[in-house]
Amino acid sequence: MLNPKMQEALNQQINAELFSSYLYLSMSAYFESQSLPGMANWMRVQAQEELMHAMKFYGFINERDGRVALAAVEGPRTEWSSPLEVFEEAYKHELKISGLINRLVKLSHEESDFATHSFLQWFVNEQVEEEAAAKLIIDRLRLVGDNGVAMFMLDNELARRTPMPAGGAAAEAAG
Repeated sequence: MLNPKMQEALNQQINAELFSSYLYLSMSAYFESQSLPGMANWMRVQAQEELMHAMKFYGFINERDGRVALAAVEGPRTEWSSPLEVFEEAYKHELKISGLINRLVKLSHEESDFATHSFLQWFVNEQVEEEAAAKLIIDRLRLVGDNGVAMFMLDNELARRTPMPAGGAAAEAAG
């Protein structure tokens, strides 16, 4: 059974994961408006993964005889100046989520909640992949610069990303 302190922290993480999904969906909509369907696809897949993460927390709380308490999800940003700015924000957001996961791991130690600690290890590993994927695209966008042909090629590459099955590792950065 979850203690109240751990339950509250896990519920907060559900909210953070739902916000992540909402943010990436907003980024997808931005890319659609910029005629970059590959980048829109990449972000849409990312939004789906974040929703899956929220549902993993949801399921875990219920499995541990806890109580899920959903909170309002903040509205995300909707405008950016460039694809690079979007992916830089995505990378910064993943760093923030990594920090939240690390705090949950620390709390699970403090509370001697070894089941939660074990559950969280998947997220620790997932965040390494999430950060690396966003960083790789940032590096590629910096290489591309204002080259329209290269941007077109990168967009086509990102269009190949497909959703991973539930429980699977994060998709590679480019598909």
